Amino acid sequence: MSDYLSAAHYLPHAAPMVLLDRVIAVSDDGAHCQVRVSHDGVLAPFLDAQGQLPAWFGVEIIAQTVGVWSGWHGLQADGATPQPGMLLGGRGYRAQQPCFPGGALLDVQVKLLMRDAKIGSFEGQIFIDGEPVAAGRLNTYQPDRHELQQLLQQDLPS
Repeated sequence: MSDYLSAAHYLPHAAPMVLLDRVIAVSDDGAHCQVRVSHDGVLAPFLDAQGQLPAWFGVEIIAQTVGVWSGWHGLQADGATPQPGMLLGGRGYRAQQPCFPGGALLDVQVKLLMRDAKIGSFEGQIFIDGEPVAAGRLNTYQPDRHELQQLLQQDLPS
């Protein structure tokens, strides 16, 4: 098993927006990450009064696992720093419960379904104790530097 750096190393995010703790594995067609729902972990700013994480955060947790996959592959290919990607949408995201319980270790796995130079489709699942608790398909877009610069310099309507 390879040693991986923290998930934050492969993402273009800064705290508190990194929602993953550990990278377990990255392959050609998938990634496996983990995060614990805990008051002293990366998810702490987002927990409710009972110490639970609303399950809709699962979409972003799956998206960041896709980001880890992309960032890791970018580093392997040319040592490039992780670039922002865009979540175009999700299909069929379903959670088995309204919140992920405090103390739970979320095992997040994504599998590449289709990819071209800019667009990718991934199936993602979140498990607790080996049981699936959330799943959905995410479609992503990887803008090139010119497109990203144009997006970031756009004037917003007043």
